[in-house]
Amino acid sequence: MRPSNRPDQCQTMADIRAEIDRLDRQVIALLGQRFAYVKAASKFKASETEVKAPDRLRAMLQQRRVWAEAEGLSADAIEALYRDLVNHFIAEEMKHWQQSQPEQS
Repeated sequence: MRPSNRPDQCQTMADIRAEIDRLDRQVIALLGQRFAYVKAASKFKASETEVKAPDRLRAMLQQRRVWAEAEGLSADAIEALYRDLVNHFIAEEMKHWQQSQPEQS
């Protein structure tokens, strides 16, 4: 991986775009890792309610708002991003969980 430039070190728009692309690639790779943990979590859950975990979702979104504000980001925007992401992950985790359940006769 090539060394990164701080924003104030970029000399051209191409430099800026290259750095944004590099960061986005890292973010996506981290989301892939996050998803692997989501799928692994399904083996510890005994019901669809535990997969959906509404109390955990609320607490997690609140914590992400705090982290966003600490980084100078919009808490509303970060909450919306995480809400969409986590709802997708919950749907995928639910599929994974359902496939792992014994067949009902």
